[in-house]
Amino acid sequence: MTSVFSRLRARFLVGFAVIGIALQGASAWAENTPVAERPQPEPITASATADPSSTVMKWGADGTSNVPYTFHDPSDENRMSGYEYDIMEEIGRRLGREAQFVQNDWDGLIPGLERNFYLMVICGIEMTPEHIEAIDFSQPYYMTSERIVVRRDQAGLDSFERLGGHVIGTVKDTLAERMMGERHDITVRGYDEESNMFEDLRNKRLDAILIDGPIALYYGEADPAFRIVGPPVGHVSYGIAFPKGGNVELRKQVDATLKSMVADGTLHRILARWNLWTPEMAAWTGDHSQPGITPTEWERYIAATAPTKGWKARFDRYASFLPLIGKGAVMTLAVSACAMVLAVALGLILALTRRYGPSWAAALATLYIEVIRGTPLLIQVLFIFYGLPGIGIRLSPFVAGVISLGLNYAAYEAENYRAGLQSVARGQMEAATALNMTHAQALRYVVVPQAFRVVVPVMTNDFISLLKDSSLVSIITLTELSQTYVRLSSTYFDYFGTGMMVGGAYLLLGLPFVRLAKMAERRLAVSERRGG
Repeated sequence: MTSVFSRLRARFLVGFAVIGIALQGASAWAENTPVAERPQPEPITASATADPSSTVMKWGADGTSNVPYTFHDPSDENRMSGYEYDIMEEIGRRLGREAQFVQNDWDGLIPGLERNFYLMVICGIEMTPEHIEAIDFSQPYYMTSERIVVRRDQAGLDSFERLGGHVIGTVKDTLAERMMGERHDITVRGYDEESNMFEDLRNKRLDAILIDGPIALYYGEADPAFRIVGPPVGHVSYGIAFPKGGNVELRKQVDATLKSMVADGTLHRILARWNLWTPEMAAWTGDHSQPGITPTEWERYIAATAPTKGWKARFDRYASFLPLIGKGAVMTLAVSACAMVLAVALGLILALTRRYGPSWAAALATLYIEVIRGTPLLIQVLFIFYGLPGIGIRLSPFVAGVISLGLNYAAYEAENYRAGLQSVARGQMEAATALNMTHAQALRYVVVPQAFRVVVPVMTNDFISLLKDSSLVSIITLTELSQTYVRLSSTYFDYFGTGMMVGGAYLLLGLPFVRLAKMAERRLAVSERRGG
């Protein structure tokens, strides 16, 4: 019976290891392949820290749900688009450097800037006194105002004064949120994603939205269900963010380039193509010309996101999502498999240490388990990726995701293995030592194989849970399944169909491991009956 347990355990762990190594290699290829060879935004990696003197000018933004700033072109998801993207391409061209986009989550943009993952950030960041105190800015590249968006059948909420007594949505940490926060008669709901906010307005969870002009235009006016009402509210200026006191020469070069783009009309032409030239921009630049530029990018976006008519058109659109969902599934499985290998190995060490190690080592193992189980996984992910660089330890998003998930699940696996070890009768160890086995040999050949039978089903269930928890690594820029869902659903405003596809992908990833667990249980049950 022991030999059967040993073979099954070896196959199970080796299988995990092979999957992890193979998929880690695939992920490493994805991270190291030049952007010119793969049309994906470059992930943040420890080796990809920005060098101000390099010919490559790395800049950060959140391209997941960021229309019309920097986003994935709905007509070609492998192509980046947006008026800020065009501005950065022009700045790079004029400086003789390759402008290279680096994807990061909105909440991680400034921490990533401070950790030197990129040289600058351009992502609709408002030049408020609070922001200016924390980071340096270029001169403004865009000026606009806040606008009110309501459902097309609504009336009455056509001015800032009339918003009192209503539930109003906006993006967190913006001028609009601060303006409404100063009024006690407005119920403010802050959002991380613009698309979620407009869905709530559509579903009547909000009475109106107060938001920056570009967002109001592309999410509100572009959708037949909404309309922009009332006069402009307030004044908003966007600037390119730099580390406080850092990259001074580059910031001066960017300022000079922006001035030249204003002087020769290039900035006007870029904004006009996106239908974003505003009275505020005309007043600031002194450019009141009417060059008659067709808003080609605005028209392309409207055509690409127009509601599909008929099942065939919808099926074709869903079929076009499959490559992206497939890439997200590979990343999800790669992170999960490698993390589970780490969790299994470390969890077994912790369990053996707690049960058979010296008292001081058992105390340390217990402390580790309690600390890990007592703190949120999200905090652990953020600490490993953003906190460790503060002491000189830089990890790529993939490695940080694997380590954070692996260390977290190791604590739970350790408890599972401890329960399995306790289920083995003490007489087994005594019998093994009576046969002149050493303590280590008795554990390896007698105790652990029997404990393994108990924990196989639980371990497989934990791996399925880890697959789902891997969605948290999207916060550190890994484009796995949940990040793919946010990106596609927010681009096409299709949460149901896209959600069904991504949910199906998670189900397909987990089913083979459910079958593996059942097969292992049957094999072990047969072996136990034969041994009895």
